Amino acid sequence: MTVAALERRPDFAQAARDHLDDVHAYVAYLVGNRSVAEDLTAAAFEKALRNWARFDPRRASARTWLCAIARSVALDHFRAEDRRRRREDAYALRQEFEIAEPGFGDGLSPELESALASLSAGEREVIALRVLLEWDAETVARFLGISRSACSMRLSRALEKLSERVASDVEA
Repeated sequence: MTVAALERRPDFAQAARDHLDDVHAYVAYLVGNRSVAEDLTAAAFEKALRNWARFDPRRASARTWLCAIARSVALDHFRAEDRRRRREDAYALRQEFEIAEPGFGDGLSPELESALASLSAGEREVIALRVLLEWDAETVARFLGISRSACSMRLSRALEKLSERVASDVEA
């Protein structure tokens, strides 16, 4: 890189300040979830910082380069989520053949048993780790290989589904 190109090149901190909102908005549009977008934007800027020496302002603007990295991080996220869902589905399918009648423990009402059985394997897993085993959110997140906010979101959604299904079973 020429001396002139180096002089035109912004420092990383300035590029991050200038383009953080744009990159976040782009990622939020891609994933459709603001919380996940925040995590992915942070991961993209971390990756960009590690690779800042490779940024060449003659080839693209800092904004374009940062958005390309953010897109790569988002696509990695989608692939990981797809693999996770396939693993959960395969596990749930194996469980259906191995366990004729689901049993979650002694003393549960039929409504709660039915509601638990209707959740996905991943939803039941996060409930089991956080509620049954009383693990803290950080430990569960590390165990599941997800961010702490994703873990909290997954638990919140699972408990909400469980509550709705128990309520609908009781009303019926």
